[in-house]
Parts: sequence; structure tokens; C-alpha cells
Amino acid sequence: MNNFSLLLRKTLQNKSFLLIGVAVIFHVIGLIGITSVYQDDFLKVSFLNLALVFILLLIDRKSANISFYIFLILAYFIGMASEWIGIHTGYLFGDYVYGKNLGLLWFGVPFIIGINWVVLTIISASIAVRIKVHWFFKAFIGTLLMLFLDILIEPVAIQIDYWTWQQDIPVSNFASWFLVAFIIQLMYFSLRLAEPKKVPSVIYIIQVLFFIILNISL
Repeated sequence: MNNFSLLLRKTLQNKSFLLIGVAVIFHVIGLIGITSVYQDDFLKVSFLNLALVFILLLIDRKSANISFYIFLILAYFIGMASEWIGIHTGYLFGDYVYGKNLGLLWFGVPFIIGINWVVLTIISASIAVRIKVHWFFKAFIGTLLMLFLDILIEPVAIQIDYWTWQQDIPVSNFASWFLVAFIIQLMYFSLRLAEPKKVPSVIYIIQVLFFIILNISL
């Protein structure tokens, strides 16, 4: 009993280990649910997993100063605005519409999608920042990492009604996605907000594995 109490105390003291553990548990639950006969029920609340990841990143944050919160607001609205343009004009990403499994919509765009842009920026930048090059090139590498995740997400998102394309996914979608992601990454790195922390880096790996498995399973 004493050994268990000691282990529990050490786990609670190790914030990174605890946050990663929570992320792993919820992604595993998500995998099991989405690939089970209860898929429809899980998909209705699956967007909450993304909200949880966002909260974990905020808890883990080492230096949450005013610049960071300004970045969160700007990145959120840049992401939302780009998606609004995509939905209502067909420019940027092509002709697509959002489905019913990403929660509440604002003029056709899920509120959670802006959070998605923020989360992908932070977890990708946490890896790119470790590379010893000028911050501009770190932002470029971070954008490539974001694009890689988007490529993994696209086939899954279509199958689980996150969004639907009116035709085959155009190349312009990935080009425009890269452009918007690069703008946000440049803002993030220019403000010197990127941190080489364990939690966001591991969450990036978790997300890659999560969508690779879904691509194979669905």
C-alpha cells in the first residue's frame, strides 16, 4: 500500500507523465469507440477529444504570457476565417462542407476547427523548434509537420462525416492549407512562443499513430 501511495504521489508530481497518460487513454478510447459497433455514438462526441488535447496543452504550458494568449486568439480566428472562405466561396481549400460530427457550427464552420488549427500549430512547433536552424525555417518545418497530419486526417475525416468534398480532394486544398498553416507558424515562431516540451511532442506522435490506425481500420 505504501509503495502504491508513493507511486501515485510521484505520478501526480510528474505533470508531463500525467498529461501524456490522459492523452493516451482518451485516444485509445476513441480508437476503440470509432472502430466498434458504437461508432455513431462515439463520433457525436469525438470533437471533445480535441478540446481535451487543447486543455492539456494549456496546463502543460511553461510560459503563458500575454503574447501567447494574443497568439491563441489570432490563430483561432485566422483558422476560422480561412475555413469560412473555403466553405462559402470554394477558394483556398476547394468545395467542401462540414458534417455533423464536429459539434456546433458557426456559419457552416465548427467552432472546434479553430482550436484544431491552434493545437496542430503547437504540437508541430514543439518538434520543429528542436532543429538548429533559423526560426523562419523552423516555422517552415512545423508547417510541413502540420501538412503531414492533415494528409493523414483527410481520408478518415471523409469516412466519419467530419467533412465532405463535392469532388476529389484538389491539390489546391493542400497548397492553401500549407499557406494558412505557414502564416500561423510564422506568427508563433516570430513571437518566440515555441517550446521544445515533451507533452506536445508526444501528442503529435499520438495523433500520427491515431490516424494511421484509423486509415487502416476504417
